[in-house]
Amino acid sequence: MNLHQLRFVREAVRQNFNLTEAAKALFTSQPGVSKAIIELEEELGVDIFSRHGKRIRGLTEPGRAVLKSVEVIMQEIDGLKRIGNEFAAHDSGSFTIATTHTQARYALPKVVQAFTQKFPKVRLSLLQGNPKQVADMVLMDQADLAIATESIANIDGLISMPCYQWEHQIVAPVDHPLLKSRSVTLEELAEFPLITYDSAFTGRGKIDHAFNLRNIKPDVLLEAIDADVIKTYVELGLGVGIIAGMAFDPERDRNLRAIPAGHLFGTNVSRLALKQGAYLRGYVYTFIELLTPTLNRKLVEQLLSGEKDMYEL
Repeated sequence: MNLHQLRFVREAVRQNFNLTEAAKALFTSQPGVSKAIIELEEELGVDIFSRHGKRIRGLTEPGRAVLKSVEVIMQEIDGLKRIGNEFAAHDSGSFTIATTHTQARYALPKVVQAFTQKFPKVRLSLLQGNPKQVADMVLMDQADLAIATESIANIDGLISMPCYQWEHQIVAPVDHPLLKSRSVTLEELAEFPLITYDSAFTGRGKIDHAFNLRNIKPDVLLEAIDADVIKTYVELGLGVGIIAGMAFDPERDRNLRAIPAGHLFGTNVSRLALKQGAYLRGYVYTFIELLTPTLNRKLVEQLLSGEKDMYEL
C-alpha cells in the first residue's frame, strides 16, 4: 500500500468515477491509475469500486469505509507538508479564500490590504461563489477558509465561527415616496417592485421569512448575486432594492438613499469556516485576527480541535 494508491482513489471519486479525468488531474496515465487501484483492492481483499465492464460506476459499501480512511490519511499528509512549509518559510506561501461577491467587494478589501502589507510574499487568491459553493471549496481543499453568511454554520466537516453582524438596508432613488416614511413597514415596502439577492445569497432567507410571517407576497422583479447590479437597476427606477448594509456607500451611491431595515429583517451574521482538523499556516491566523479582532489563534485552535463547542459574538 502506498500514498499514490490512496491519492488515486480519492481523485477517482472527486472526478465522478472518471479515471481518465482523475489521471489528468494527477498528471499521470489512466492505465496507471486503474492498475494502482486494482492492486490496492487486491491487497485489502475488497472491491472499493463497483464496475460495469472496465468502467467504475460508484463506491461499494466497503469502498465508502475505505474512502473515509483515505480522506483522513491524506488530510494528515497535507498537514505534515504544511508544517514543513511553514517552518521553512513562515512569511511566504499561498493562501486561498473562498467567499461570496458581497464579502469580496465590500467586507474584505481593507482586511486584504492590511494582510498583504504584513505578508507581501504570500500569494493571496480569492475564489467566489454562493455559500454552498465556497463551503465545498474548503471541504475539497481548494481553499483555506470560507467567508459567507449563516448558511455555512452547520455543514459536516467544517468548523464555522462568527465574524461580524450586519443588517439589510432598503435603497431607493432620492425622490422615492418611501423616504418620507418614519419607519418603513413590510406592507409599505410590498407596494413597490423589489430588486434583491438571489435565494442563495446574503440573507435572502430572512427577507422571504419576514414577508411569509405576515402573509405578504412581494413582487420580486429581479434577483441578483451582486449588490452593484441591484443598485444599478434601482437607479434606473425599476424598483426598490434590498441589499446588505455594508454594500451602501453614500459617497459612491449619490443617486440613492438608504433606509435601515434591521427592524424588518433582523440581524445577520457573516461567518468564516475552516475544515475540521485543518493545519493552518501562521499567516492564516493573522488574517483571521485582522478580519475579526474578537478571534485569536488560541481560540481558533480550540475550535478546530473541538475543545470549545460554542463561540458567539
